[in-house]
Amino acid sequence: MTEILPVGKLPLEWMRRLLDYPISDPRVRLGPGVGLDAAVVEMGDRCLVVKADPITFATEAIGWYAVQINANDIATTGAVPRWMLAILLLPGGAHGPGAGGGDLRAAAIRLRGPGDQPDRGPQRSHLRAGSTDPRRLYAGGVEPERLITPRGARAGDRVILSKPIAIEGTAVIAREKRAELLPIFGEEFLQRCADFLYTPGISVVEDARIAQRAGRVHAMHDPTEGGLTTGLWELAEAAGLGLRVEGEAVPVYPETQALCAHYGLDPWGLLASGSLLIAAPPEDAPAIREALIAAGRPAALIGELRPPEEGRWIEREGRRVPLQPFPRDELARLFEG
Repeated sequence: MTEILPVGKLPLEWMRRLLDYPISDPRVRLGPGVGLDAAVVEMGDRCLVVKADPITFATEAIGWYAVQINANDIATTGAVPRWMLAILLLPGGAHGPGAGGGDLRAAAIRLRGPGDQPDRGPQRSHLRAGSTDPRRLYAGGVEPERLITPRGARAGDRVILSKPIAIEGTAVIAREKRAELLPIFGEEFLQRCADFLYTPGISVVEDARIAQRAGRVHAMHDPTEGGLTTGLWELAEAAGLGLRVEGEAVPVYPETQALCAHYGLDPWGLLASGSLLIAAPPEDAPAIREALIAAGRPAALIGELRPPEEGRWIEREGRRVPLQPFPRDELARLFEG
């Protein structure tokens, strides 16, 4: 019998089977694997970092999502996002590219750091008829000695969370469920939640830059589908380590709490783009946290990577709860009713 897959990320056992194949080219520094969100290929004196990621759940501002979500994974390797190839598939009868193309350009401009030249931003898109589904290939570059991968985390590293959870999930709920939420929460609250897409924003590119300037960084990972819990598990899984998480130390936006309480969702399993997980030596972690806070990005020390035999758990109110990835994002559960 053919297995019917649920909406959202593939089950973990499927992921392992699909990604388990050998890479024979020695230039491939980082290939496919659970918790490995970008490919890295040695190109002489630099490494090329390549990423392609789909946009799920959202129907508004898809061009903005397309740039930010892919740029995030480039940035977690220590690379600078530079180039993007994009295809926008538009529905039949659409009146031009609409917001999709404009959002791509606006997001590219936002990502340019001080001194960046115009040709460094992802600016080109090709439009085709079809459904509103942005597909893209994003690339960046980094010197081999500055490359950061999820496998670089070490036992004893502290885990820093940049920005509370769950920014993207909050924005998607407010945008996709606006009509039914409006009588309950009001226009001002819902608009604030919808604007989470831009402020505090779903990009972690600058968060990654700040962290690297402030101290040594062994690994970075941006929690996306499956929320913070899945992101933490993926970080530990990629490095083959155990993990202790301090549940009370994890900040959650009050707007997120309110929407999750209304729908009976767990914010720890809600789409979490906009937050960044950083693994750093214990002597560097406080300085990284302070640098993020000074730059207007609330940050917290939320855990510690441990030897693998110690397992992975969350400490809440004096009890240990096993850390397990969410089988699917809480948004998938919401939209399936």
